[in-house]
Amino acid sequence: MEQSRSHGKSHWYHETQARNQAADVLPLVPEAAHVANRFLLDLALPDSVTSPCQPWLEVSLHISEHLFPDSVTPTRLNTFSAYERLSTALTVAQVFGVQRLCNHYAARLAPLPGPDSSRESNHRLAQITQYARQLAGSPSVICERARQQLDAVGLTTPDIVLITQIVGFISYQARVIAAGQALKGLPVRWIPGMPMQDDAPAALFACETGRWQPGLDSVEIRYASVEQMDALAHCSSQTTLETLAPLLVWDDPLLERLSELLRALPVDDDAAPLAALVSARINGSVSCFQQNAVLDTLKEAALQGDRALLIWGQEKPLYHAIIQATQLLTRAPDRFSAAQFTPLTEQGLSAEQAFSLLAWSGLCGWLNRLKIGLGEVSQDA
Repeated sequence: MEQSRSHGKSHWYHETQARNQAADVLPLVPEAAHVANRFLLDLALPDSVTSPCQPWLEVSLHISEHLFPDSVTPTRLNTFSAYERLSTALTVAQVFGVQRLCNHYAARLAPLPGPDSSRESNHRLAQITQYARQLAGSPSVICERARQQLDAVGLTTPDIVLITQIVGFISYQARVIAAGQALKGLPVRWIPGMPMQDDAPAALFACETGRWQPGLDSVEIRYASVEQMDALAHCSSQTTLETLAPLLVWDDPLLERLSELLRALPVDDDAAPLAALVSARINGSVSCFQQNAVLDTLKEAALQGDRALLIWGQEKPLYHAIIQATQLLTRAPDRFSAAQFTPLTEQGLSAEQAFSLLAWSGLCGWLNRLKIGLGEVSQDA
């Protein structure tokens, strides 16, 4: 697939093309590559927010640095290059249309040499891009065939786990930055992004007794390294990661960081399942939906659509505000603004609590994409 780049018209929009020399065209905002914080991308938030949020913000920064180091040495099992990592990140950032992310990943990608320009390399990069776009913008369309297509172009199981983690992380990062900019009253989108994400078909949720099963080979315990065993032990008490951990442990440092993030991100016990349920319903994660359907009336309302869900939340204005905010943030982070953030604080949440809640909904989107990308729900016999 050829890339549309012309001299003098460089910008953050990126199409896939393998190239074997450094680009001589700079991105529109080259300084966006040089930020002090590679998670918030130098978004300055009030100290009253960043101080109590520091534990989970710091873990998020470590995850960003782990996923996108300045250099990567591919191996037989881990073939993803630095170029492919950043190309995937930029693809996902484009889908969500959050300008700050697009600028950063475009600026970091621009000087990197890509793979050779053979048909095989172009096909591999095109398949990676297609998977990233679909999992980011229409996650419910991902199925076993999508994983088979990645396998067909030479991606290993650790590669497929990694690309799914990258898509999930950027989806989370986009929503944290969108929430932070809304907190400050700043616009998120300056250049139109993709259309608003459509909700997953309600028919997906007809299965009520199925269990999530991995669609890839997990790490066998008898062959696991000491580091992998430690990572599995680190998250053994977390039901959220229980079924995912044997797959995610292909990248044991990242699994440990994700486990730390789940522990560090504080969310009210009543608000957390509500935000998680909204995210799972929109993205089409049947497993996550089942896990967070704590009330039958809430579950039924979520399945019936927005109007029923908002009617359900009318009795408690805070729930109503949470539903509206998480719906828009999940579907279109580039359109999220103070108009959705302010009702949360008007209903009694502090700015820090509202920011953490919205970050939690973004983290739920990450977990949704892991469940969708790496396996499926099967009917119990």
